[in-house]
Amino acid sequence: MRSTHKIKSSLVKVGAAPESLPEMVTEAQASGVSLGKVSSVESSPEDHALENKGTGTWSLTAWVSEVQAFEARAVRAQAWETQAFEAQSRASHPKVTPVTGAAAAPVLRQRFLPEKVQVPEEEKSELLITRPFWSNKAEYLLAQVGYTMRPASLWSFCYLWLHSGGGIFLIIYIFLLFLIGIPLLFLEMTAGQRMRQGNIGVWKAINPWTGGVGYTSLLVCFINGLFLNVITAWILFYLSQSFQFPVPWEKCPLLENASGFDPECARTTPSLYFWYRMTLKASDSIENNGPPVLSLTLPLFVSLCLLGAFMLKGLKWTGKVMCVLVSTSCLIMLYLVVRSIMLEGAVFGLHYMTVVKISTIADASIWHGAGNQVLCSLGLGFGAIVSIASHMESSNSCLSDAVIVALANLVSMMLVTPFIFSVLGFWATQLTHHCNAKNIETILKLVNMGILPPEAQPPQNLIGNPTSIFTSWFNSLSHPIKKEVLSHVSECNLEEQFLKIKESTNFAFLAFIEAMSFIPGSISWSILFFLMLLNLELSTMIGITHSIITSLQDIFISVQKYTKLFTVVVLMLMFLCGLFFTRPSGSYYIRLLTDYWTIIPIIIIIIFENLAVNWARKAGSFFPDTANPWGRPMYTIMHWLWFCLIPFVLLALFMTSVFQLSQKNITYLAWNSSISKEVVRQYPSWGPFTLFALSLTVILPIPIYFVYCFTHGIPSNSTSRDKPMISSKSLPVSLQLTPIEEVENEEILQGDTQIADQPVV
Repeated sequence: MRSTHKIKSSLVKVGAAPESLPEMVTEAQASGVSLGKVSSVESSPEDHALENKGTGTWSLTAWVSEVQAFEARAVRAQAWETQAFEAQSRASHPKVTPVTGAAAAPVLRQRFLPEKVQVPEEEKSELLITRPFWSNKAEYLLAQVGYTMRPASLWSFCYLWLHSGGGIFLIIYIFLLFLIGIPLLFLEMTAGQRMRQGNIGVWKAINPWTGGVGYTSLLVCFINGLFLNVITAWILFYLSQSFQFPVPWEKCPLLENASGFDPECARTTPSLYFWYRMTLKASDSIENNGPPVLSLTLPLFVSLCLLGAFMLKGLKWTGKVMCVLVSTSCLIMLYLVVRSIMLEGAVFGLHYMTVVKISTIADASIWHGAGNQVLCSLGLGFGAIVSIASHMESSNSCLSDAVIVALANLVSMMLVTPFIFSVLGFWATQLTHHCNAKNIETILKLVNMGILPPEAQPPQNLIGNPTSIFTSWFNSLSHPIKKEVLSHVSECNLEEQFLKIKESTNFAFLAFIEAMSFIPGSISWSILFFLMLLNLELSTMIGITHSIITSLQDIFISVQKYTKLFTVVVLMLMFLCGLFFTRPSGSYYIRLLTDYWTIIPIIIIIIFENLAVNWARKAGSFFPDTANPWGRPMYTIMHWLWFCLIPFVLLALFMTSVFQLSQKNITYLAWNSSISKEVVRQYPSWGPFTLFALSLTVILPIPIYFVYCFTHGIPSNSTSRDKPMISSKSLPVSLQLTPIEEVENEEILQGDTQIADQPVV
């Protein structure tokens, strides 16, 4: 902080008399309670104008002409100091009554800025709103962990483990997690924490030329939020149906006259019928549209009401909610893991966790899949990590937080993997049992009809292990009879049934639903399973919704005074737009976006985030203190990774993703009501065009904003770290002020050193 002598010297340079500077130096004494420095000068937007943004020079003439006005402002600042002191005293010492009066009034040591901060006329209406902190670091970390525990990412991790080399995939994943995952997570956390803004404002402040990446991230986040809310609606619908006995997907429904089962359900499995015909009311193709399905519209509305209830009361309440959601999800997951390994066939499923295919380590597609999984499992590029981190103190160690969140995410995936493999092993075993039992019935009929010889008479008692009994009997047959039997029945192979597992999240949903219908006590299993999924989805959606709201507040500054109302408006907009995905063909559109679209814009966003940091003075002095207590060497490693290695890895992932997408047939699984089966259909010709148009739309803000900055002469390096910054020091949640009080008590930091370290709000 500059000394009084330096301030007076700067006044002499512009022709102001040093004697005209009223110097106020006082000390705070109140009942032994020492109050930290709170320096604030209340000023109107007309008093501050930011001049010459490109060069970072600051006008002194206007400030000199208003030196006499500082005395009156100092009185207001002292009143604000008194109010803050009393609030802090009540929060930390509730039993101590603060002393009032002139003798005990907290006094502030105030030195005036030698340079006057000014705001252009078009920004006069922008008000500084105090940004709240998380109540404690535990809530902050749980919020970050809860956001990253997305059910789709948990499932894709298990799928890649199974089909991408087994243990080799895990080794590659952990390697890439430390190589690119943690550094990029550290980058986003640091950006939000130091700039203390939403996703749009952060990247503008770091590097104006890449400011468009915030708008791209907002669009991608909003689109993903729409169909993730619909997935939450699916979970709510199934959870509401789980309280019936038996669960409705365990048996086919009867016809209205109770004369028999629904023939469409009789041709397939009850779980598949309930999914397509009762839940989605799916059409036979993506081109057959219809109005929104009423049975999904209500759960969609309820899911958004839950988000509103969790977020409208402020950050303090949201932090408590995240603690409950994440902790209950982990407890349920732990219970399900212990219970699932006791199921029949669980050992067969767990066997695939130990498979290690060393030859696949040179397969580029496995490295590509692991790299994409790292980006998706950590939720990078959506802006939620930046928004959540923007409510932490600038002195917090982001590198430690990044390591903790990444390892917690890895542990959660390692915990859910044995559960998924055990349940799928049980599922494959039960389906194989049913297949063999059906073959026994078919063979008995054929023997009774004389089509098969009497030597092919199968055992009729299949109690215990139908697969083992059938296999023993079949192996005892002579080769000619074996061949004749196989010509009339299908072969039931446990391993083939297990390896039919597909990457689609719909498949995971259906497989688990069908597996739980075979388990004794299926109601309790269903309730726990869907409650866990609901908690995980809501945790993710809280992060995404928070990112959307804070990003929009960066664009529309005036709505910061009406955060609750604005949150309701955003949630209603998401509800109305989400109705598109509740139509009979809605699940096919969700499949199009999740399988073929999302990853490309995410990689592009992360590339430009990394470039923004590299272009900001090449990250030479970018957030080094946030690596504490790891020390300067660790930050040097991160700097090298950002600048030298990660850009090339991201570029390789992008090119590989585009190449693989160009080689794929863009298909989807559709329901064929005439035969009651899933069939593979090709997306119509407008499908690829839609993907291209949507990708172009969300990416377009990046070049547009670059051209805008270039044509208006805005430099690539942000000057915000080289000049005084207007800052609204964030208070603990317990000391948050009302919007009116916040506006009346704007704070201006003092001294060049403190100013340069604080974010712009």
